[in-house]
Amino acid sequence: MRLDVAAIQRGCGNCDIKSFRHLCGAELDHFRGAAKAEGRLTVACTFQQSLFTEEAGEDAAAIAFANIRETAGWSIEGTQASPKIAALLAASAVQVPDYPLVTLASDGVILIYGRNEAAIEAGRLLSDHLDVTVMLREPGEIASPVATPFPVVKGTIRNARGHFGAFELTIDDYARPRPSSRHHYIFENPRRGATSRCDIVLDLSGERPLFPAHDLRDGYLRADPKDPGAVLRTVLSARDLVGRFDKPRYIEFTPDLCAHSRSNLTGCHRCLDLCPTNAITQAGNHVAINAEICAGCGQCAASCPTGAASYALPPADTQLQIIRAMLLAYDQAGGSNPVLLLHEGLHGTPLIDALARHGDGLPAQVIPLAVNEVTQVGLEAIIGAFAYGASAFRFLLRAKPRHDVTGLTQTVSMAETILAGLGFEGRRVAAIETDDPEALLEQLKGIGQFAAVKTPATFKTVGKRRDLLRFALSELHRLAPKPVDVIALPGGAPIGAVNVNTDGCTLCLSCVSACPTGALRDDPERPVLKFVEDACVQCGLCQSTCPEKVITLKPQIDFRAGRAPAIVIKEEEPALCIRCGTAFGVKSTIDRIAAKLEGRHWMYPAGDKRLDSIRMCADCRVIVMSEQQFDPFEGVPERAPPRTTEDYLHPPESKS
Repeated sequence: MRLDVAAIQRGCGNCDIKSFRHLCGAELDHFRGAAKAEGRLTVACTFQQSLFTEEAGEDAAAIAFANIRETAGWSIEGTQASPKIAALLAASAVQVPDYPLVTLASDGVILIYGRNEAAIEAGRLLSDHLDVTVMLREPGEIASPVATPFPVVKGTIRNARGHFGAFELTIDDYARPRPSSRHHYIFENPRRGATSRCDIVLDLSGERPLFPAHDLRDGYLRADPKDPGAVLRTVLSARDLVGRFDKPRYIEFTPDLCAHSRSNLTGCHRCLDLCPTNAITQAGNHVAINAEICAGCGQCAASCPTGAASYALPPADTQLQIIRAMLLAYDQAGGSNPVLLLHEGLHGTPLIDALARHGDGLPAQVIPLAVNEVTQVGLEAIIGAFAYGASAFRFLLRAKPRHDVTGLTQTVSMAETILAGLGFEGRRVAAIETDDPEALLEQLKGIGQFAAVKTPATFKTVGKRRDLLRFALSELHRLAPKPVDVIALPGGAPIGAVNVNTDGCTLCLSCVSACPTGALRDDPERPVLKFVEDACVQCGLCQSTCPEKVITLKPQIDFRAGRAPAIVIKEEEPALCIRCGTAFGVKSTIDRIAAKLEGRHWMYPAGDKRLDSIRMCADCRVIVMSEQQFDPFEGVPERAPPRTTEDYLHPPESKS
């Protein structure tokens, strides 16, 4: 690699940059000295990361590592990659907070579910390591061995739930083999509804998976029984699944912020629709996230409009800080029109490495950023990236994704709509679905032709996704080529307004009590309905709650909303008690009720003084009724006695 140290130095600010030719060998003493010095140290080599970590000893915690070789230097445009190298070094220096863990325990109880001798053979291979049970689905004439160290039963799994260490299976057609089985298994009479609990499930049935997004379900192993190699690899994986295991608690959830439902009426259900593993369930007015099942796709957090669900690996504000560091360093080092390429480490890194070692390498303008899951990235990261100076944004996906990516598709659609509305021409945000390094390179060629903002923003924010998005949108609007005040968004967007048909609104204010964010407000002094667009998350609870059905959602971005006061949607004259003068309702509503009842209801004859009670507050109404000895049943004709069975059997005429 040819390194332009001066350019890298400009991008890395106050950092001290030193270059070496053989730091992991003849020049290792230089590393030992730097590792003992005060302050943080970044080593621009991941190939010998284990060696450097071992040499640093206790000081290894203060060392960050960045790969500038396969991602930047090894490219036909490597001589132009110094700004990208500065960006990669700046990103590695951002400190990522620790994430919480959840512990899963397994005692090694495994159920092997298959159809033939392959399942029994897998049981033999695992019987010395795990507590094995083999269950055969619709077995034919399978030769019964003289003896097995594990039970073999028959059954069909009707339902499966749970997680690694705590699976629960409902089984039909369950039966044990008869001890008298001679040359093949003969089973007892089957029964339905049996329950099996185990720590691990090995599925060799060749049928549909027992779980949605089965590749993401820890402890559920599956292989094609016709592929001996795949079966053996799966068996070897199962052998090690005994003990206690820590996995990240990917999602931090705050129930009080959830806008799922109020008063048994459903509002926001974005996370329920997007979760590929069914780890999210309803739990009253909010949802609940099962951390043991959650696989960390992050679509719930990326789509959550209130910030109730937030991603922890890393948090959204840390993710945006990394993007900020990369793009600002790239700009300061003299780079232009950068393109961000977000990818999963397990998928994208091998493609980039192969492209660097056997192909032309990444273009100098393309800055790769590895994340846990590309679907964890929300709208705030994309909008923030363009405000910081990105010219394009690309997501690298597998050719065949492990789970549904609808959430990411919706995010890309919203981002494209916003950018187009602000004058950013061309396809600025898109996904690249490939497992081929050369196909990846082909789709990245010429992508840096788009122009970025002239002066990148430098804002740095912390907090929930909605706060980050609000600020990023404001900054991008300020820097946009053709800023407009309002942009219509596709349905399902987490930003927008409400339309209220004021002619049908009675100011009952049910929507105010249901609104979880305070976007709809009232006034304790007078009948009025107010709206704050900046607080609306388009959950739909107001629409579901409104008894008159006069509210509809309007997904949009109004860039003036953040500075706008609450607007008055409808205001009416209050109804004043005719006895004490206290405001107690809406005058038009009280007048309408009185007009409908006068002369049309037996309690309120035309011109009767009892009609005045409708125009009184609750306290005065009780007082007046008591003083006037008001009898609501006065003048009401006596009801005919109810007919009984005796009346039907022996009518009065027959008695006479």
